[in-house]
This record gives sequence, structure tokens and C-alpha cells, in this order.
Amino acid sequence: MVEPRSEARLPLGDGTWYQLAKAYVRVQLITTGLFLLLVLVGGLVAVFAFDFRWLVIPAAILLVILAAVLAVTPRQARSYGYQLRRDDLVFRRGILWQRIVAVPYGRMQLVDITHGPLDRGFGIAQLKIVTAAAVTGVTLPGLTQQAAEQLRDTLIEVAETRRTGL
Repeated sequence: MVEPRSEARLPLGDGTWYQLAKAYVRVQLITTGLFLLLVLVGGLVAVFAFDFRWLVIPAAILLVILAAVLAVTPRQARSYGYQLRRDDLVFRRGILWQRIVAVPYGRMQLVDITHGPLDRGFGIAQLKIVTAAAVTGVTLPGLTQQAAEQLRDTLIEVAETRRTGL
């Protein structure tokens, strides 16, 4: 069991916490890196080819933000996790602003798996759980394709046995 490091931190609960696939970090780094490269090249072309010198400051700010995102991405990915408990699925994320959501199995309405071309290339998928309450929707990015399908099947099976009347 993982314990919080201080009294001020949110408790993580008992049981096994599952993390995201390591390929998720690579996909995020590639995506953000390509966007950073696009901004850099576009900014250089705009400044030198078209003499848009005013574009240097916004482009530099955006480049600094993207570099910070690249630096934080591995730690951010480690903050994601989920736990299957007896009556609900608990999802956590966040470094500074932590969020822990418990989704009761009986309230799940839809379990959806999506993956883009880059995700498919790295064998990962995103699992989205929709409930009647919009604020409790949960998205688990960066699961392996096999883990996402297995989790979907498990959640659907358990949700069918725990349906609650509305």
C-alpha cells in the first residue's frame, strides 16, 4: 500500500494502484516535441522570411511553456493511477492539484476505448467512463491496448451486476 508523504496529501487508499503504460510518456513527448518544433520553425520563418519581428515574444513564450510541459510530462504520467475496489473504480491524477474520483460501478453508462494513429503505433489506448453526472466522467489515458480492453470488459461485467435504478 502506498501512503501519502504528509498529512496534507490526499490518502491513496488500500489495494493495488495501476499506473499508465510507459509508452504514454513517449507519445506525449513526441506530440509535444513536434508541436514545439512546429512553433520554432514557424516562428523562424515568420521572423526571417516575412520580417514579423513582433512574433518573437509570443513564440518565445510558447516555446518556454512547451519546454516546461516536456519537462513535467514524465512526472505527470506517474501521478495517474486507478484502483478497482469492491463497489467502485477510483481514479487519481495531479501533481499540484490532485483529483481523486470514485465512480460506482452501478452508475457507469458507457465505457469507451479510443486511440489515435500514434497511440496505435505504440500500442496504447484511452479508456473513457461516462456516468449520468457529467463531473464524474473519468478518462484513463495511456493504458496498453490489452489492459484497456480487459478493464472495459471487467467494468461492463461488474456494472451489469451492480445496476442501480434511477
